[in-house]
Amino acid sequence: MAYGIFAMALAFIWGQAGILSFGQAIFFGIGGYCMGLVTLGQLPLVGDSTFAGLLLALARTRLGGRLFCHRYPVRGRHRRDTRGGFNGLLGIPPFLVPWRTEADAYLTPTEIYFLMLAASLVVYLVLSYIIWSPVGTVLAAIRDNDQRTAFFGYNIVSYKVGAFVVSALVSGLAGALFVKQFGFAAPSLIGFGLSAEVLIWVAVGGRNVLLAAFLGALLVRSVEGELSDRLGDYWLLALGMLFVLTVVLMPTGLFGRILMPPVPKRLHSARPGG
Repeated sequence: MAYGIFAMALAFIWGQAGILSFGQAIFFGIGGYCMGLVTLGQLPLVGDSTFAGLLLALARTRLGGRLFCHRYPVRGRHRRDTRGGFNGLLGIPPFLVPWRTEADAYLTPTEIYFLMLAASLVVYLVLSYIIWSPVGTVLAAIRDNDQRTAFFGYNIVSYKVGAFVVSALVSGLAGALFVKQFGFAAPSLIGFGLSAEVLIWVAVGGRNVLLAAFLGALLVRSVEGELSDRLGDYWLLALGMLFVLTVVLMPTGLFGRILMPPVPKRLHSARPGG
């Protein structure tokens, strides 16, 4: 479900605003590393609570989103040992409940499941609210014809930057929840491989519907496990073929047409300046 949240973040900017991001995993990884560094106690000034890690993850991904949008140069710094180097961060403490006894402080797998389900629902509702709000209507107009939308007086750059930052925040949240669930943050979370995978998840599920993208992530991740077991090193080729076939034969994805909600009457005749 952490990957499902990640997929909804990409579906929001790709399907609603028409922005195709090939580096979305950067924000997923930033959120994960921020959560790991904080909860491992490697940033003493911030504290070591999960809440502090979540706040830092959201703050850094928001900053990262704005930097990428404005094309500011991102200069690398010397990798410190506290960041785990190429091995990443290991031993990140799992979710725990402060008011429980020490022996029973950690969440059970069932409790983690419902926590992730609740987080997925909150993200879905927030993004859906934006999509069905006047802001979402403007983003859809920008997606369909950005020059015409600009002609009506809208600052399309501001809307695109805002949508991208929201997507970055959700991706960072997904990364932070991921490392708390699995206890590690590796450089692969920021790599191009994961950015390509999430594109496949969203395309297969359906980029125009948040829930379709979420289900696409769950489906493709399950298929990846089966393919790797049955086909060995050729599973990536099979996954690529699945992606191509879906894009060519079903542009709306496997679930997009089924889950597409009815369009309110006001949007049939809506204009960006109305």
